[in-house]
Amino acid sequence: MRRRAVVFLTGFGVLGRNHDYITDTRRRGLVPLLVTPESFRESVAAARAHPGHVVHRIEEIRFVTGRLDSPESFTGEVAAVVSAWERDYEFVGVCAVGEVLVEQAGLVADRYGLPGPGLRASRVCRSKVLQRWYLPQYAPGHQVVPPGARAVARLDGLRYPVVVKPVSRHSSSGVVEVADPAACRELLAGYPAHETLLVEERVSGPEFSVEALVQNGEVVFASATAKRTTESTGGGFTELGHSLPYHGEHEKVLISATHDLLQALDFRDGMAHAEWRVAHDDGRPVLMEVAARTPGDALLLLYRLATGRSMEEAVLRISLGEPADYPLPRRSARQVYVEHPAGAVLRDVTYDGPADEPVRQPVWLADAGGQWPQLPAASGLRAVFVLVGRGTTLRAIGSSDDRAVTFVVDGADEAELDAHEAAVTAGLHVGYQPAGSPEAVGAP
Repeated sequence: MRRRAVVFLTGFGVLGRNHDYITDTRRRGLVPLLVTPESFRESVAAARAHPGHVVHRIEEIRFVTGRLDSPESFTGEVAAVVSAWERDYEFVGVCAVGEVLVEQAGLVADRYGLPGPGLRASRVCRSKVLQRWYLPQYAPGHQVVPPGARAVARLDGLRYPVVVKPVSRHSSSGVVEVADPAACRELLAGYPAHETLLVEERVSGPEFSVEALVQNGEVVFASATAKRTTESTGGGFTELGHSLPYHGEHEKVLISATHDLLQALDFRDGMAHAEWRVAHDDGRPVLMEVAARTPGDALLLLYRLATGRSMEEAVLRISLGEPADYPLPRRSARQVYVEHPAGAVLRDVTYDGPADEPVRQPVWLADAGGQWPQLPAASGLRAVFVLVGRGTTLRAIGSSDDRAVTFVVDGADEAELDAHEAAVTAGLHVGYQPAGSPEAVGAP
C-alpha cells in the first residue's frame, strides 16, 4: 500500500529556518519528501550530524542537477524523481517553500491534480521578464536584453538612472544601478554570456512587500511589510530589514495592487510574496517582482510573533486542499541585518543586554546545522543569529548571501520596535579582524 506523502521542492536551507513544514506534515501522519538541488548536498550532510535537526524527519531526499541561474534545467530530473516515487507514495500535496524549483513545484501540482498556484502563475512568478510582459500596468520602463543583443541593444530611450537585473537570479544578486547609456553598455558586457538581462528605469520611492495566502483563487489573507535596503546606506538593493505589519499611507494601494496582480496571473492556491516600490513622483505602485512561494529571511517568524500562529501550517493546509485562514497581525515584529566592513574576518559576536533579558548570547547557526531554534516567550529581543561561521571573510553586501549577523525583535507597535532595535544595536558587539591585520576590532 502506498503511503500518503507531501512533496517539498526547495533549497534545503529554507527548511532549517522554517521547520514547521516538516514537523506539521509528520504530525498529520503524512510522509515528507524533499527534492533539492545537488548544490545543497553538503548542507544536508552537515545537518545530519545534528540529532535534533529536522532533516531526520524527512523520509527521502533526492538531489537534482541543474544550474541555479537556469531554473528550467532542473525540470527533466525533477520529473524523473517524482515519477519514480509514484511506486511507493500517493501524493496528497506539493509545496514550494523557497525560490529554487518554484516552477517545477507548479508542474508537479498540475501533473497530479493537486492544489498549486497554477501553471501561469508558477511560470510567470519565476521570470522578471514575464512579469513585465503579463503585468505591464505595474512595470517600470524597461528593456529586455537577450545574450546575443548586448552590443546592439537600444539603451538611449530609457530614463536614467537605470537598474540592470539578471532575470534568472534571486536575492538581489547581480542587480546594479548605472547612471547613463555608456556605463550601462559597459556593464552589460561584463555579465556571463548566457544571461538574459533586464534594464529598467530606477524607481525612486519606499520599498514594501505584500504577503498573501490564496485558496481557490480567492485571497484569504494579505498584509504589507515595510523594507529597509542597502540603498539607504551605501548603495545597492539588498534587504537589511523587514517590519510588519505596515499600516502607513500606502497600505491600501499596495494591498489592492496585489489583489489585482494575483487575479491577472490566475493565481489559484498557495502563498504569494510581491515586492513593490511606491513612486515618489506620483504615488503609483511599481512591481519589482512577485514570487509564487513563501517569503525568505525571517518573515514567517515575524508573522508568527505578530499573530501568534504558524504561517507554515496555513500554507500546508492550502497545499492539502483543507480550508485555510490566517489572522491579521495584532502586534509588530522586525528583523534587522547588521552591516559590516567588506574584507574583514568575522571573529566573534556577543551581546550585552539587561540581566533579565531571556536572550543572552547569539546563536551561531552553523553550529546547529543551519537550523533555527525555538525562541523565548518574552517579547522584545527574540534572537540574534550569526549566519556564517567564525573566520569567514566578509564580502560587501551585494546580495542576500553576503549578510552575516541578524536579530529579531517584537513589540506592541512601531515605537516599541524602534526602542528595542536601538537597545539591541547598542549592546551588540561584532568582533572583526581587518583584512591583512592580526588585530581584532569590535564594532558595536
